[in-house]
Amino acid sequence: MTVESTGLLDGLGLNLLSILQKDARISYAELGRQIGLSPAATAERMRRMEEAGIIRGYRLDLNREALGFQVLAIVRLSCDGSKYRPFLKAVKTMDSVAECHHVAGGDAFILKVVTVSVEELERLVEKLLDFGVPTTSVVFSSPVQAPLMDLPARYWINR
Repeated sequence: MTVESTGLLDGLGLNLLSILQKDARISYAELGRQIGLSPAATAERMRRMEEAGIIRGYRLDLNREALGFQVLAIVRLSCDGSKYRPFLKAVKTMDSVAECHHVAGGDAFILKVVTVSVEELERLVEKLLDFGVPTTSVVFSSPVQAPLMDLPARYWINR
């Protein structure tokens, strides 16, 4: 089922998603009050969005630093063809890798990495050398961390 055919991303649906992204634990009653639906209609709309694959789940927003993960890094990895499949298998076992994106351009992969120390980051980078050439950037701060629904209004207007 395509998003366009579901009719779920009208103004009401987009408002519902925006509120849920800020507080996924909000009750159906409170969410319904904010968007102008009954709790039952709100629950039904959310169920249909889940079935359509629009809502994939509900997650915690954890503070990595409070959990002891002081280092956040972005690692770009160039990887030639023979190392591609072995890397895909190995990266899934690397606990420090929070995200891995296969990309076009000069690099094959971009990894978001969280570690407790620079030494742990160094050990990970050494492992990555088996698969290609890593280029590591340590993140000082993240001034913009916006969820999908906080895209500029012009994105939603022309859909």
